[in-house]
Amino acid sequence: MPRLTDYRVLTFDCYGTLIDWECGIWDALQPLIMRNSGVGNEVTRDSGLRAFGQCESRQEQATPGLRYPDLLTRVHRSISERLGLESSTDLDEAFGASVPHWPAFPDTADALRTLKRHYKLVILSNVHRDGIVASIRKLGVEFDGIYTAEDIGSYKPSHANFEYLLTHLQLELGLGRSDVLHTAQSLHHDHVPAKRFGLANAWIDRQRLSEGGSWGAIERVEEVPATDFVFFSLGEMAEAVRRTVASA
Repeated sequence: MPRLTDYRVLTFDCYGTLIDWECGIWDALQPLIMRNSGVGNEVTRDSGLRAFGQCESRQEQATPGLRYPDLLTRVHRSISERLGLESSTDLDEAFGASVPHWPAFPDTADALRTLKRHYKLVILSNVHRDGIVASIRKLGVEFDGIYTAEDIGSYKPSHANFEYLLTHLQLELGLGRSDVLHTAQSLHHDHVPAKRFGLANAWIDRQRLSEGGSWGAIERVEEVPATDFVFFSLGEMAEAVRRTVASA
């Protein structure tokens, strides 16, 4: 069985793992819902997030070179059409610009400070560079590498993103595949492709999907990939690392 201390670098998905994107997405959908209040189309948090997950995944496949704010602008229009709501250019663009306002999970900063004592920390994200810069200010640590879809020209779960990650880990940090523990919440964006690349993985199962929870803003996968470690928060993982180191 692998141990948490067997790895030298944690490669993170940011949004959904470190940043509470579901809270951010739902907050950013409120102007659309308010505009359509009283027209008979009730939108719940579950239905709104589910529509986001489906529309975002399809848009990423259709326009892999589109910057994330522009992609989100199109996603917002697709969500409104899917839910039978009336949108506007201003509302679509405001949603596209919402990433800097998405909050960090309450446990993220403290957990990252603990993990930073034992690992290199690297982000592999579907969000654009400016969005990442705004989010990093909430996370409380300096990362050793940040690779975005804007850098790569495609969105996870594309294999190109993981090829880019492994190439740059080797070139910039001298780290190989066996050094990596890919740490993420999304099965669709991260764990399915990570296992295809032979990466060890830690599932931060914030939605408790392993216990039958909701898929939320993540596109559903038909078969759950194998996971080396499962935690329900990043704080729980950081505590497990602390105990592992203490018992060594």
